[in-house]
Amino acid sequence: MASVAFADEPAPIRACTVCRDIQNFDLLIEDMESSFGETWGDLSFSDAAIFVTQPDARSLELIAVAIDAQDEANVEEIAATIRAATVHQIKVILIAENVSPLVLHRLLKLGASEFVPYPLPDGALTEAIARLDADLAPAPAPAPEPVAEKAEMSRPRIAKGDRNGVVLPVQGLAGGVGASTFAVNLANELSLLGGKHPPRVCIIDLDLQVGAVASYLDLAQREAVIELLSDTEALDSDQLFQAMVRFEDRVHVLTSPAEMVPLDLVQPEDIERILDLACSQFDYVVVDMPGTVVQWTETVLSRAHVYFALLQLDMRSAQAALRLIRALKAEELPVEKLRFAVNRAPKFTDLAGRGRLKKLAESLGVSLDVHLPDGGKQVTDANDSGLPLASAARKNPLRKEIGKIAASAHELNRDAVEG
Repeated sequence: MASVAFADEPAPIRACTVCRDIQNFDLLIEDMESSFGETWGDLSFSDAAIFVTQPDARSLELIAVAIDAQDEANVEEIAATIRAATVHQIKVILIAENVSPLVLHRLLKLGASEFVPYPLPDGALTEAIARLDADLAPAPAPAPEPVAEKAEMSRPRIAKGDRNGVVLPVQGLAGGVGASTFAVNLANELSLLGGKHPPRVCIIDLDLQVGAVASYLDLAQREAVIELLSDTEALDSDQLFQAMVRFEDRVHVLTSPAEMVPLDLVQPEDIERILDLACSQFDYVVVDMPGTVVQWTETVLSRAHVYFALLQLDMRSAQAALRLIRALKAEELPVEKLRFAVNRAPKFTDLAGRGRLKKLAESLGVSLDVHLPDGGKQVTDANDSGLPLASAARKNPLRKEIGKIAASAHELNRDAVEG
């Protein structure tokens, strides 16, 4: 392994790993040597932010920031390294093991270009480097546009807002796991944050056939929703807001249609346009997904900052989670965006339940780090009354846990924006 300390070596340093201890990432050492030979080095977090500003770093093409769960307490220093590299136009690959999705989201938003999970899958680092090389290659000169088409192309497709919304989809992996309840209350809790300057929040119910968001908030379903979904090419901000209804002037809601419609009524490009527009108008866009995987699930997953997948501690949820993971990996989709949340999770004193939860996580090969407590009858009563838990049962344990998730997401997003 080369060291950046040997600045007088003939071969310039092309890449560096940045981590607390490179020996914790032995597979990374092998892949770096395979990709860069002797032209790479290793830096600590404290040294990296300084080194990328030095003349010796002019030949540096990328840094590979490797972190694990112990590094979450040191996220500010890691963020400073990524910001410094981005300022000096050095590409960043983030390599993470057992790190929470919210921390990953923050670091990726700061400028990390690629994410690779650790232990490194075969060829994953090489593929990430190849993608970065492709991004660095000069783009071919665009063909001249026909004069007749210039006026048409110059018109904006959608109205531009002043926001860059965080997309937070929620999907239940089995019926009755509480996905819509979680989505509704997550959106409501986000809208309560920020003090005198609360974020703008919307929730989009894409469960087009049996969506429950309107029922859980006691809102009317407008006919304009069908019109919006049927012709997204003409969609603008006025049309979007006309189709939405408000909950207590805090949460804008695009409900599911009043009539049952086929899930293929909308295509991936339709969902892309809706999310584009929603993100330009809102700080947070919560999406209540259908329980089944459809052709535009990939579109939402690709746009998501964190994709919440809700399940329960039972066999049907475990099998559904396993099938979903396999399907996403087979299509090479970003599985790392999934954040599995166990609803009605066993209590801390339930040792047997905790043991089953640990075995489930091991069998799926994922981290089940979100434990939602059983809110009991109060949750059902709140949904039937068309009220979020913050209004119907403020002290409910489920409401408190969702509030913590919302506060954590808001804090990380605010820090990333300010940084």
